[in-house]
Amino acid sequence: MENLIFAIVLLPLAGFLINGLFGKMLPKNVVGGIATLVVFAAFCIASYLFFNFDKTSQPVIVRAFEWFRVNGIQVNFSFQIDQLSLMMIMIITGIGSLIHLYSIGYMSHDKGFHRFFAYLNLFVFMMLLLVMGSNYIILFIGWEGVGLCSYLLIGFWFKNKEYGKAARKAFIMNRIGDLGLLMGIFMIAFHTNAFDYLSVAQNASKFELDGSVIIFICAALFIGATGKSAQVPLYTWLPDAMAGPTPVSALIHAATMVTAGVYLVVRSNFLYVLAPTVMDGILFIGLLTAAVAAFYAMRQNDIKKVLAYSTISQLGFMVVALGVGAYTAAMFHLMTHAFFKALLFLGSGSVIHAMGGEQDMRFMGGLKDKIKITHITFLIGTFAIAGMPLFSGMISKDEIMVAAWAKNPVFWVILFLIAAMTAAYMFRLYYLTFHGQFRGTEEQKHHLHESPLNMTVPLMVLAVLSVVGGFINLPHIIGHGHYSKLQEWLSPVLVENAKSQLEANLKGVSVSTEYILIAATVAMFFAVWFIIRNIYVNKGKLPVAEEEYTGWERLSAKKLYVDELYNALFVRTVEGLGRGGKMFDNNVLNKVVDFVGDGAEESGKSMKKLQNGNVENYVLVMSLAIGIILIVNFLLQ
Repeated sequence: MENLIFAIVLLPLAGFLINGLFGKMLPKNVVGGIATLVVFAAFCIASYLFFNFDKTSQPVIVRAFEWFRVNGIQVNFSFQIDQLSLMMIMIITGIGSLIHLYSIGYMSHDKGFHRFFAYLNLFVFMMLLLVMGSNYIILFIGWEGVGLCSYLLIGFWFKNKEYGKAARKAFIMNRIGDLGLLMGIFMIAFHTNAFDYLSVAQNASKFELDGSVIIFICAALFIGATGKSAQVPLYTWLPDAMAGPTPVSALIHAATMVTAGVYLVVRSNFLYVLAPTVMDGILFIGLLTAAVAAFYAMRQNDIKKVLAYSTISQLGFMVVALGVGAYTAAMFHLMTHAFFKALLFLGSGSVIHAMGGEQDMRFMGGLKDKIKITHITFLIGTFAIAGMPLFSGMISKDEIMVAAWAKNPVFWVILFLIAAMTAAYMFRLYYLTFHGQFRGTEEQKHHLHESPLNMTVPLMVLAVLSVVGGFINLPHIIGHGHYSKLQEWLSPVLVENAKSQLEANLKGVSVSTEYILIAATVAMFFAVWFIIRNIYVNKGKLPVAEEEYTGWERLSAKKLYVDELYNALFVRTVEGLGRGGKMFDNNVLNKVVDFVGDGAEESGKSMKKLQNGNVENYVLVMSLAIGIILIVNFLLQ
């Protein structure tokens, strides 16, 4: 088993090295084939381990080498294979291999083809380090690694200055969160004398319930999660990250990297059960993020921006699940979201490919008969995220909403309204893109065509997963008691306090109540679908430019002016400090340095007159000096 575990990590690294060093000399099909095959091979190995791993088994720790010792703490470069890490590995390599295959067609005409696939393989390697590491140090290496890869891939088309700015924005905002994560890790080591998960979990009992230390640790770790998982206030980088190629949006900003924060909290559940105050804070941040992002998405015209804000909103749902202690529901929605959001991003890429690079929905329309496979698969993804009964998104989202009801019915009402907005903006996107009359140019109309097979096959696979993925974890009212299949699988990873708290809350929700809640969300889905179809198909309403919106629509289109606020408070402040520093450098430091230099130069010029090379003058001066010394010495006696 050890060799198989090492192979999962090393295969993507090998792909990165081969394509990074020799890709420029290899044909594009070979480059794309190598990059895709190494990730798919890792998925096959992970599948073998997954199906042969006993759901009650203890974690398997595989040590590569002892890394270092400090203050009596031994840190090994080792991997931990358990139910949680296996689930994440399957998602990363499974979705990743589909996106790699899709990218072969999408990036086929790009000059940086080999560089793109090298970056993708490096990203998968770093993401695997993040989820497979057996301690917080390995997690942090992967955490920083995916941040680096995100920067490289968002700014992949680096000749465009705006894309470069988007990459820097993502990098800097993530560094803010990463500082919190690092502080949390240091505090864990200081108080538990360990970095590895198993030892920290064993020593967690020494923390006082809701004590200042455990609150600081959990809050610091969640600050890191806030950056990676794009929660308020560190969320504005993700929509700008759509500057990268569409497969990047699908892989990094829908299925894997942005879910790292959710994984971190679930992995650290043995700490968070001791900090209910922090859990309440996480709940409110998740609610705020989900609501704000859904509101923004209502009136965006860029097809990828709508999906970007949708991603932030869905991450908010996952964070709400974390806040109410429903760790299994959070991981379940993480999985189904990976299916349907990767599908929607790749589907949008297929639309953009057909439109010759156009992303503005104002210039689309009537595409359902031109790109039929993309249309059908995109509709399935829309149904999944909007809440079509029995589709994966409906089942996982309802599980979160029921857990929220168990905590407080008010939270369910808020999530219900957010879910209604989700259905509204997704059906708006669908109808503006695929229905009505084509609103683009004649050149774009002539360019319309379905994507090649290597792009449509991943769409079809993801469409199937978006339909059936929810059956992996049917609601407990259909199964037995409050434990679903996925909860049974993840049970060994969760501490007893985490399971008992949620179980106690869910016992307060009767079966009839849960049926009523599900029925309400199903009714809401069909009502919103009918209303949006009536507005955009029957009445033929068309989107307008941001400047033409008024009232709440303008606030939605302008994202509540948060970017402008951040720009005024932080960007301009830093730029002002930079200009002030430059003025101080020019007017003070430079003048001081120039004064010293000029003084040395002038003194040199004066000495130059004395040091003229005339030996008679030297003898005369020396004789005079000796005479003066003798006279002074005589007088002093």
